Amino acid sequence: MKSKFGRGFITNLTLICRHFALPPEQAWYGAADHLEELVVPEQFAGTQIDELVTNLRKRIVWHQPGTMDKEEAEEVIRVLDRLIIAIDKSLGVKDPDLGEFH
Repeated sequence: MKSKFGRGFITNLTLICRHFALPPEQAWYGAADHLEELVVPEQFAGTQIDELVTNLRKRIVWHQPGTMDKEEAEEVIRVLDRLIIAIDKSLGVKDPDLGEFH
């Protein structure tokens, strides 16, 4: 069955990242739609990755557009950054780094 807002793990994380590349006041609209079929792979169950995805879900779902958009968008970006590093580490990248200019 065709997905409306994306289905998968990295696929949906990428779609969420696209939202938060926008200015904070625009980032929130539709971001929660990509959580609908965000699937955490079994190998990450009970790990830091699973915890970060739960944190990400809460921050996006609980946000009230127009209220602290900028501050909460910055926090979502920090969670996404930590999640990306954690995924790289779990895939065997010894020293993942976002770099100076991210």
